[in-house]
Amino acid sequence: MTALDLAARALAAVPGEEAEAVVHSELSGFARYAGSEVHQPTLVENHVVQLRVARDGRVAGASTNRTDDDALRDLARRTLDAVATAPADDDFPGFAPPAETAAVDGYDEATAELPPAEQAHIAAQAIAAARPLQLYGYVTSGVVELAVATSGGLAAEDRMTDANVLALVAGEGVSGYAERQAIAIGSIDAAETAEEALRKAEATRGGHEVEPGAYRAVLEPYAFAELLEYFALDSFNGLGLLEQSSYFAGRIGDSVFAPNISIAEDPLDAAGLPKSLDFEGTPRRRVPLIEAGVAHGVVGDRGTAAGAGEESTGNAVPVQNRRYGPAPVALSVAAGEAGSLEDLDEAVGDGIHITRLHYLSVVSPRDGIVTGMTRDGTFRIRDGRRAEPLVNLRFTVCVPEMLADVPALTRERMLVNRTQWYDERYAYGFVVPGIATAKFTITGNGSGPGL
Repeated sequence: MTALDLAARALAAVPGEEAEAVVHSELSGFARYAGSEVHQPTLVENHVVQLRVARDGRVAGASTNRTDDDALRDLARRTLDAVATAPADDDFPGFAPPAETAAVDGYDEATAELPPAEQAHIAAQAIAAARPLQLYGYVTSGVVELAVATSGGLAAEDRMTDANVLALVAGEGVSGYAERQAIAIGSIDAAETAEEALRKAEATRGGHEVEPGAYRAVLEPYAFAELLEYFALDSFNGLGLLEQSSYFAGRIGDSVFAPNISIAEDPLDAAGLPKSLDFEGTPRRRVPLIEAGVAHGVVGDRGTAAGAGEESTGNAVPVQNRRYGPAPVALSVAAGEAGSLEDLDEAVGDGIHITRLHYLSVVSPRDGIVTGMTRDGTFRIRDGRRAEPLVNLRFTVCVPEMLADVPALTRERMLVNRTQWYDERYAYGFVVPGIATAKFTITGNGSGPGL
């Protein structure tokens, strides 16, 4: 039975009602490793059915992960009980109408069928490549189906695979990081990923401190993607724009970044993890956010789009998280002209090279200020070359200021995983280049790298 079949069964349990059924199905596996030992192998098979009913201006729903007939009847009963006592929702935009979704190629049969033993074999390859240091992280792959059906005739589904290898190589006083994400497990070289982390780890021994201050800096794609996501939480969010918490509030149409910065939400791009519909059943589409440094727009769901008098861009999240507004799942940053990260170091001249960021938090969404720490590969740049290793550094940056002067971006872009794997599987990542910036503010020194 497909996810769409299950959604149709859930709808049939509430005949005569204005209703929506969303089914999120997952079959996935993890081979985790710590101290170069595979541990906690995990297999997940789960089906989440969310049913909502709209009646007389009230909207309410319930969910289950049981799929038998009795469970769906119970789901219907709980949903109808909830809507009978729900408060009126004057802002409810209605369930999504039928619409044609774009054809995307986000599914790989070999990844969908990857057995646990093969995941363990791939993990063993990564572990061997990290010697003589210890490896921490995981190999994971899975297949996900998302289906949305409504009493108004919408019936849409999406089938996606993803694979991810994370390699943190560490030892006493050393640590290095690398990861790879793709639609197909066959396009990921786990040993090569671990080798990248190992090279960085070996270069971090004996980290030095630096004086706090504003530095020119290189951010590898791992670091840039993480910083971009925290900025996007409010500033690329239609709810943030409506509530005036977004940096974009009052700035749409203004030049806000350097002219070599263009950013789009591009869920149809084959370079990422393509997706055809969101959790309301609205077709996903490419959304220009920044064009040549100019603020162009934000992403929306049906609720925020209605509030702005616009159409949804197809960025609805699961219903239980909609109080935070819509979210991008496929940010894409235009490439530059630099041929390598070493070319970025040369463009910086004197500054700091950052592999990865950690412990981020948003200080002021309206101003685009984010704080956190560097981690697992931070280096001093001197005379255009990566020099001595540094300890983990504390930073607080105004992202718009950081992106106002960008000496260079790499030609090669990377799909960087942004999935945390805590809830139901729905893999997403950002396609970003490495970036050189004229201003990255270091506020203090932290601990050294390593265990």
